[in-house]
Amino acid sequence: MGTQTGAHIVWDWNGTLFHDNDAIIGATNAASAELGLAPITLEQYRALYCVPVPKFYERLMGRLPTDAEWQLMDAAFQRHYSAHRARCGLADGAADLLAGWRSAGRSQSILSMYGHNELVPLVQGLGIEAHFIRVDGRTGPSGGSKAEHMVRHLAQLALSGVEPARTVVIGDAADDALAAHHVGAGAVLYTGGSHSRASLEGVGVPVVDTLGEAVVVAERLAG
Repeated sequence: MGTQTGAHIVWDWNGTLFHDNDAIIGATNAASAELGLAPITLEQYRALYCVPVPKFYERLMGRLPTDAEWQLMDAAFQRHYSAHRARCGLADGAADLLAGWRSAGRSQSILSMYGHNELVPLVQGLGIEAHFIRVDGRTGPSGGSKAEHMVRHLAQLALSGVEPARTVVIGDAADDALAAHHVGAGAVLYTGGSHSRASLEGVGVPVVDTLGEAVVVAERLAG
């Protein structure tokens, strides 16, 4: 896509572009079952979910998991998520939005806390890789915040002329907005993923119910 000089979107993946709520809940309940915890619903998950992820499990357990418990649950989550993921796909309208943003001469990228080695072939397999100037997944341990990953992501995007002030992060979690703020970018939060609208509205950035609305707001914020 060459050197960019205009508006840029950094897309979150899980729960935003990739509609994997069923896989997330299935894997979360499988991981929780490793410690004998009761299953939860999507609504309960959205009300309780937070980053760093061990704090989410603290809300479920009433205490922070030990290191051994966290390792056990994280491994179980990753294993079961991979099995459930095959039944998931792009969010409604996402492919057209990506193509439209690109055809307008604007740039976009993905930054996800999903493992990089799993993310890249998934994006390629869905046939959307060409829409992005960069696709970055998590490297290193899971469970942390996106902020430091966003610093590295924006530093790489700067080589293509992307400016933080013209960049908007679109995601489904409060942590997406916090990561955007950390690098001086804008943010729009989408209610179709891991957080309830009430929790997202407490962050202080625009909250929308569709990805189409998110792109419209992103265009205004980056303009």
